Amino acid sequence: MLGRDLLARLADEDVTVVAADRKVVDVADPGSVRAAFEKHRPAVVVNCAAWTAVDDAETMECSALLVNGTGPEILAAACREHGAVLLQVSTDYVFAGDAEKPYAEDDPTGPRSAYGRTKLAGERAVLGTLPDTGYVVRTAWLYGAGGGNFVRTMIRLEGVKDTLDVVDDQRGQPTWTVDLADRLVRLGQAALAGTAPAGVYHGTGGGETTWFGLTREIFRLLGADPERVRPTTSAAFARPAPRPAYSVLGHDCWSVAGIEPIRDWREALEAAFPALVAAERP
Repeated sequence: MLGRDLLARLADEDVTVVAADRKVVDVADPGSVRAAFEKHRPAVVVNCAAWTAVDDAETMECSALLVNGTGPEILAAACREHGAVLLQVSTDYVFAGDAEKPYAEDDPTGPRSAYGRTKLAGERAVLGTLPDTGYVVRTAWLYGAGGGNFVRTMIRLEGVKDTLDVVDDQRGQPTWTVDLADRLVRLGQAALAGTAPAGVYHGTGGGETTWFGLTREIFRLLGADPERVRPTTSAAFARPAPRPAYSVLGHDCWSVAGIEPIRDWREALEAAFPALVAAERP
């Protein structure tokens, strides 16, 4: 989903782009990564590969770690050898999710799930191996037209359900993959120009809401009655992996790089909505 929007954004730039799925480059295979670097000699690498099955990671942490931790470590080593910049996409799950104000980029981490632990391992590998050319961009609550996600699911369910019970005790920031793709491109450009300090950035939509609040906004944009969406608690939807109760991230580091943070989530959702509806209700 993010990769597709990243390719669309890069189509506007005068650059050569190599889009590599797992069949082309297995990030967890040093030989595969080495061959790709020797063939293409990239200046910037954006790692969109990840194990994102949060619940499955609880019982398959070693497999998740191979993709989320070992893969970035291998990519970082290759980038160091070839002098390339690495943008590593990470997650709000590296935090404990119990804060009362937005997490700053340098706040202490404390993941409570296997998924969060494996993503944190990837962050540490990138920042440790590439102190001057490694960038970690944490994001959350992603949605877009190019893949399955919460927003598209709610658009579909509005047409078949009289009412929906949606969790109202998890707060976060809905983030359109188009907006995140744009910031990744601009961060890569700034990195090459030497105007963006290496380190951690938070790539999430502005403002905050709950899944319940997001769903009501989706219904409003559909012209449906938001009262059909009813609040419930996380306990009503027990999952193997704990979900962060508070996943709001601060965006202070973008100003240091001369890049404005991503816009408010409501504005982005409204801009994205025609494409999301078309993807879900062709």
